[in-house]
Order: sequence, then structure tokens, then C-alpha cells
Amino acid sequence: MSGRPERPKAILVAVHLPDVDDLEFASSVGELERLVTTLGFQAVARVTQARGHLETAAVLGEGKLAELAELTGGTGHVGTTAPKRKDKARLRREKEASGHEEEDEEEEASGHGEGTTAKVDLIAVDHDLTPSQARNLERATGVNVLDRTGVIIEIFHRHAKSREARLQVEIARLAYTAPRLRESPGGKERQQGRGAGEAALELDRRKIRDRIAELREELASIAREQDVRRAHRKKATRRIALVGYTNAGKSSLMRALTGSDVYVEDKLFATLDTTVRALHPEVKPRILVSDTVGFIKKLPHDLVASFKSTLDEALEASHLLHVVDASDPSWEAQLEVTRSVLAEIGGEDVPSTLVMNKIDRIPPEELVRLRVRLPDAWFISAHARADVASVRDRIIALFEAAYEEAELVVPYDRQGLVSEMHEGGRVVSERYEEDGVHVTWRADPEHLARLRSKLASA
Repeated sequence: MSGRPERPKAILVAVHLPDVDDLEFASSVGELERLVTTLGFQAVARVTQARGHLETAAVLGEGKLAELAELTGGTGHVGTTAPKRKDKARLRREKEASGHEEEDEEEEASGHGEGTTAKVDLIAVDHDLTPSQARNLERATGVNVLDRTGVIIEIFHRHAKSREARLQVEIARLAYTAPRLRESPGGKERQQGRGAGEAALELDRRKIRDRIAELREELASIAREQDVRRAHRKKATRRIALVGYTNAGKSSLMRALTGSDVYVEDKLFATLDTTVRALHPEVKPRILVSDTVGFIKKLPHDLVASFKSTLDEALEASHLLHVVDASDPSWEAQLEVTRSVLAEIGGEDVPSTLVMNKIDRIPPEELVRLRVRLPDAWFISAHARADVASVRDRIIALFEAAYEEAELVVPYDRQGLVSEMHEGGRVVSERYEEDGVHVTWRADPEHLARLRSKLASA
């Protein structure tokens, strides 16, 4: 048969807790499905349960756990992690019975397989799991388990392209893996005896700590180089940073504003590396636009910390554009996530504008209501040329609103300053008089003061 190979299958698991409303719960589970799809899996079923709290042992209650196990062909039993002490008599009895047990297990697996169309490869849980909860779920279902954090980290690992992004993701992966080493099936502690195993486990954890320290040192070196580049850009240009929830359309807008070949795909976290390009067609002075990694609800803290140097592009910007997917029913919660992450990295004081994107996907009456509700927001579709042109004009206007106008006389022997004025602001008019070039110039106060100082020293 021809065609693409069938994607591995996943089951989504989520508990509806009392402090989460129905819309937020549905949005979170839908987002988990998109995360799993981005990871390359096909979500074939959802197992959800309303509970007052997460079950300590395995997240779900016994009934739902059995239902999940029925879908995967598992036993539904959590079992125990404690190693059994086996004397010679027990070993002999187990050896005699082993042949019968293997036959029974095959029949049991065959029975559980009835009614399922294919093997399940992953259980994705929309909560952060303790190592023991993840291991218990794996025992009960016979399937690999990832919590929401694990799924996100794995996506970041697959999508990271630059050296910096790969370092950042590896730090987060190692930090995530370290506390879960004890729960690894077939771990050294089970093969060598408890005491030897604990020593081996501590050795593995020390290796991880050392590796994380090594990676952070390398990342710090890259960050210092980037700080130098940012300092040069800060002196020479004005900067806009696009921030927002993952898949809000930042990269599409970036591509349209700069005429660049920024990677665009309808997947979560398609962009992990910060991209900086000049506004196109170029203006004088130049305006740089940077596209940053998207945010997401329950973004792992280690990833926020690891990507802080990437997110520093937002802190160094003159102005932030909060890009929002207006067609998403949960856009308000997504905007709140963006604002809270920015606050976490110290970016809440950077001037910002709300950009409601993808308006071509919402009904006209809903668009009218949004415009009334958000009179200061920019309503656009990143795929509409007129809307992109409007955004470009508004970006230029943001900077020029702070301009001051002055008429300066540049001596003929200092005409290099006229070129500098063209680069650093807007030249409204030039008149060539007997005493020099009379230039009407609009620029920000800092540039204006600098140029006046140069003229005074002439």
C-alpha cells in the first residue's frame, strides 16, 4: 500500500477540578490535543473525570483508571515499586509456573485488544505528574506516559534549531528528568540491590547536575555575545517585539512586515529561536522587528528560565505588540498568560499595544463587539496586505509620536551631519543658504540633543 505511514496514537487524560470552569477545561484539553498532534501523534480518545482533586496514586479514580486500561490493553492495576524478596523456594515455584503465566498474559492481552483499532503509543496527561504518578499510570496501562510539561519539553527538543535553543531545551529536559530517574523501569537500583542502586542513582543525578552547570556556562557565554549585539542595535535602531500565545500568528505577521522567510507553520511552538529583521520597505532610521517564542498555559518554569535570554528581546524592545488570536474562544485567558510570563521576566513595564489577529476567521457581529470592547486594539489579518500596511504605518507612527521638530543650520564643511540626520530621524526640508544648509528635522529628543551638541562643537 502507498501513502504516508500511520501516525502513532495517543489518548488524552484530564481531570476537571472544581476551580476550573467548563470553557477553560475544554480549552486546556483541546490545547493538549494540539500539543500531542504537534509532537506527531494522533489523539484517538479522551478520558476525562470530574474530581475534587487529583488521585494521589495515579491521577484518576479506580473506575476511570480501569476504563483507560481497557482502551490500552493494560491491567488497570497500579502495583507496587517495592522489590520482592525472593528465596530459593519462591524462585523455583515461579519458574515452574512461568510457562502457564505467559500463556495467560497472551490471552489477557488479546482479550483487551478486542474493540481497539490499533495499539496506543502514548498517554498524555493534562496535569503535572509526580514521578510515582507517571510510573503508576504506566503500570496500569502498559503505555508510555507524558504529562503536559513532558510533552512541551519534547516539542521544544524537536523544534530547537539554533545552538542557543538546543542548549536551553537540554537544560530543561535534564531538570525534568533528574527527579524521575528512580522511577525508570529496570533502573540500576533494581538490578544491583537497593544500597548499590541508591549510590548509582546519586551518581547519575550528580552527572546531570554537572551537565546542567556546564550547559549554563556555555549559554551564559552566548548570552554575553548577544548582549553586545543588542547594545549595538539599541544605539542604532528602534525595535518592536512581537509577543503572544503560541500559534497566535506572530511569525506570519513578522514575515509580512519584514518580507523575510521566517518559518511559518500551523503548529504550536513552530518558532523557538528569536528572529530579528528590519521593517520592509525600510525606513530611516531603521526599525527592527523581533519574533519571540510563543507562550502557553502552564509553560514549565524551567523552560521560562532557560529561554530568558531569548525573551530578553522583549525586554530590550522599545514597544511590544501583543499578538492575539481573536478567533480563539479562550483568547482572554491566553492574553493573561502572555502578560503573566512577561511579568515573570520583568517585561510588564515595556510599552505595548494589543493586536487582534485572524479577524478573517470570526463572524462580523463578533468583530463589531470586539471593536467596541477594545477601542485601542489593532484589528488585523496577517494575510491581508492592507492590514499589514496599516500595522507598518502605525509602528512608524508610534516612534514618530515622540519626535520633536527643530530647524538646524549645518555648515557646509560639516555636511556629513546632514547624512546622519537622514539616518537618525525624518528630514522635513532642506534649504541651501549662504551660512549653510537649513534643515527642518524631526527626531527623538536624544538624537536631537546629540546632534545639537555636535553642531555646537563645530
